[in-house]
Amino acid sequence: MTRMKTILSLLFFLAPALAAAFDLPQNAPVPGGVAVVALEDVPAGTPPEVRYEDRPVLVVRREGAWLALVGVSLDAKTGRHAIEVRQSGAQPRTQHFAVADKRYEEQRLTVKNQRMVDPNPDDLERIARERRITLDTIATWTDTLPDLRLSLPVEGRLSSSFGLRRFFNDQPRRPHSGIDLAAPTGTPILAAADGRVVTTGDFFFSGNMVYVDHGSGLMTMYAHLDRIDVAPGQVVRRGEPLGTVGMTGRVTGPHLHWTVYLNRYAVDPSLFIGDALALRE
Repeated sequence: MTRMKTILSLLFFLAPALAAAFDLPQNAPVPGGVAVVALEDVPAGTPPEVRYEDRPVLVVRREGAWLALVGVSLDAKTGRHAIEVRQSGAQPRTQHFAVADKRYEEQRLTVKNQRMVDPNPDDLERIARERRITLDTIATWTDTLPDLRLSLPVEGRLSSSFGLRRFFNDQPRRPHSGIDLAAPTGTPILAAADGRVVTTGDFFFSGNMVYVDHGSGLMTMYAHLDRIDVAPGQVVRRGEPLGTVGMTGRVTGPHLHWTVYLNRYAVDPSLFIGDALALRE
């Protein structure tokens, strides 16, 4: 038993290293990040079911260890968080991981269309409808194990990073839920990995947008498109075109807004693409 505890303890501390060595997102247990959690006392065989805040969590096996890849909300409080682990034939149990603090910078933008800052009553009704569609979309779960190394979807300059505390016309708004890549209108937007198109549409804030499900709670969203070239239900492969860069919705210039969701939370896309963003700043 002592030897087993030693092995489990080593796996706990090695989880970040496993993430770096294999096709896993970077371990970043912070608000808006991904916690790579080595699961304790789980035998080989059927993967365990893991839930975080009553949401299913992606579980993978690497180097003989089961790892839970937990997307952490931008609104998450620092401190100890819990996941529930269920294994066939055993009682559910709780395992904890720590979320550290992270401070994101501020960004102040001037939006000429005042309705995009102070929507009218009809706009608010539309926004509420689109919010429900978004929540239904990101709750999609398929049992496919996704490719966890994503490709940048567009050739462009990083114009806004993830997590920025945003002010539009000096009014505070929610933190930036993705990254912005500035590129000329008409620049092709490519699928970041294999997946299936779940939802497309023209949304008030996001403009023309596409959601792609990659499996097991990993999803990507592409917003402000000039043109959409795919339809819901369509299977796409990494690098295939989804549409083109535009400036629809709430924008200050042509760019792609790209969001990555994990267990329904928007998380930092840079954790899935290695050093690719460093070349775009």
